[in-house]
Amino acid sequence: MWMIMAVLSAFFAGVTSVLAKCGIRKTDSDVATAVRTVVVFLFSWVMVFVAGSAGTVRDISPKSLCFLVLSGLATGASWICYFKALSMGDVNKVVPIDKSSTVLTVLLAVVLFGETEHLAVKLISTAVLGAGIYLMVEKKQEQAAEKDKGWMPYAVFSALFAALTSILAKVGISGVESNLGTAIRTAVVLVMAWLIVFMKGKQSQAGKIDGKELMFIILSGFATGASWLCYYYAIQNGIVSVVVPVDKLSIVVTVLFSYVVFSEKLSRKAFTGLLLMILGTVAMALWS
Repeated sequence: MWMIMAVLSAFFAGVTSVLAKCGIRKTDSDVATAVRTVVVFLFSWVMVFVAGSAGTVRDISPKSLCFLVLSGLATGASWICYFKALSMGDVNKVVPIDKSSTVLTVLLAVVLFGETEHLAVKLISTAVLGAGIYLMVEKKQEQAAEKDKGWMPYAVFSALFAALTSILAKVGISGVESNLGTAIRTAVVLVMAWLIVFMKGKQSQAGKIDGKELMFIILSGFATGASWLCYYYAIQNGIVSVVVPVDKLSIVVTVLFSYVVFSEKLSRKAFTGLLLMILGTVAMALWS
């Protein structure tokens, strides 16, 4: 079941990137992030009450709560950087860099959680993943040589914070019902996102979002909520160093949708990189 959830997480995450890109063409990325977090927040808490786990809040240990909060802060930072990068660059440029968090997460899971079973497979698969990411990113950099690449630092920081998110969440969600853990983390992201909006004086823009873009922002929020619920069920019940790479296969969904929606095509070199990413992930899922 946790593997199925990891696959569903990848699908919804892939859809999220495309929907979000459609919603931030004219809308400020910080404002869009804050608005969509409201949707994710409501979605996650509805699932908590549907699952009947709201009453277990008082049973969460201080340690778990601390790590859930830290995970939420890392998630908020990753989101803010990610959607800022998306607002400045093409989906097919930003997403591969963001997915590089997979390599760091797998290595941290091996070191911190002792997930050393089938270690050789994990390390080889991770190397293949890294090679695939490099091929995709390198080509995208070449294509962007004459364009503004201000999006790149945001994409890199998004990847770093995303890696921290998975590790912190694994610790925090131990002994906590996955829907409830997701909802608590979302509350932290919500506060963080709106604090940034108010600190930058952008709150007035929230009421001026184009109707069509608002629809896409809301849909991306629902997709994110669904992805999170599936993802944190998977890492709670499965193997982190397997779940994370499978989740990162969302890049396949993103590439397909970005081709259809934005006409963003992959070069032969970048396509080879995508195939390597898929190969590394499938190998890790089958033999770990």
